[in-house]
Amino acid sequence: MTTAAEEAQTLRRASDESAIRILLVEDDDGDALLVHEHLVDAAIQVEVTHVRTLEDALDHLDVDCVLLDLGLPDSVGIPALERILAAGAPAVVVLTGLSGDEAGVGAVAAGAQDYLVKDEVDGRMLARSIRYAVQRRRLEDTGRELYRSTVRMQEANRLERALLPRPAVGSAPVEVGVAYRAGRDGVLGGDFYDAVERPDGSVVVVVGDVCGHGPDEAALGATLRTAWRTLVLTGTESGDLFGLLERVLETERADPWVFTTLVMLEIAPDARSADLYLAGHPEPVLLGATARYLPTQARGRVLGLATPGRWEARRISLDPGWRLALYTDGVFEATIDGSRERLGRAGLLEVMSELAARDDGAPADLAEAVLRAVRALHGSELLDDDAAVVVLSEARRAAS
Repeated sequence: MTTAAEEAQTLRRASDESAIRILLVEDDDGDALLVHEHLVDAAIQVEVTHVRTLEDALDHLDVDCVLLDLGLPDSVGIPALERILAAGAPAVVVLTGLSGDEAGVGAVAAGAQDYLVKDEVDGRMLARSIRYAVQRRRLEDTGRELYRSTVRMQEANRLERALLPRPAVGSAPVEVGVAYRAGRDGVLGGDFYDAVERPDGSVVVVVGDVCGHGPDEAALGATLRTAWRTLVLTGTESGDLFGLLERVLETERADPWVFTTLVMLEIAPDARSADLYLAGHPEPVLLGATARYLPTQARGRVLGLATPGRWEARRISLDPGWRLALYTDGVFEATIDGSRERLGRAGLLEVMSELAARDDGAPADLAEAVLRAVRALHGSELLDDDAAVVVLSEARRAAS
């Protein structure tokens, strides 16, 4: 008589993606042979591994389906099912001589995909149960993985949103509005911004751009923004901020070639003048019916590149009712209608002039309007680069 192990070997097929890998856990060779015959009768493509004890089964769980007898030499009943499921078993079909609805309900409740009684099963029923069990388990696994992926995405978005700053401006006669889009699948990009009111009533505003727009750049941008706010809140002189931030950049960047550009404004307590600092960054725009770029004679070098240069302030006067826009290059480097033509600095100036001429509302509304207009010209979301616009204005109560 052919043994169950020999029969199992004859039923093994050549490696085929459509073959179902089955682990048969059965201590009775006669019952094991009957299972093999049922599978042959059903003409189902299978690869069968046969073991006689639960301990042996735990070492062979890399399969698609387990056919489990609940009367094994080393384990009997539902505890056997619970143990094999806890060990990471895939779809489990209980195939046992124990009859009765209560046993079946208990097995399914414990995690089995199906419950079959040996004396009542035939090849067609067994094959159908195996196929359904495998598909149900795969759907369950897919659903769980989708849920985990959704939860991870939500957690990542919450974390990134928490890293986006809230301008810390209270009693100063300055209003701050921000519009921001990350050029990646996330909330946070390499562009960053912040605004802090000093104890003397002056307001310091920064916009920065870490080269690149992946997760490493996003993390570095968040680090630099946090370092900048910490330095400002601890009373560091504005002119000293850049050298200290460069030290942070050189310590935290993933590659030695990564650099960062910055623009910073320190607005006087009376909001009638400001000191402008540039570190390789595009200069701000003075908004109005005819918008114009601020002068750039005091442009400094970028942070992170060993080139000559310093960071010096240029004093600018601010007339009553002034409005300024700071931004990153992802705004004016957007292409037009899918072509290779870019909006450019002149195009951005036209967009800002038109919007500023017809919109004297809150700075946040104007900042969002700029990004919406650029997006409309681009023809889709701005996904090629991060984009940030920060609009500053004299508070209306101060202007009046």
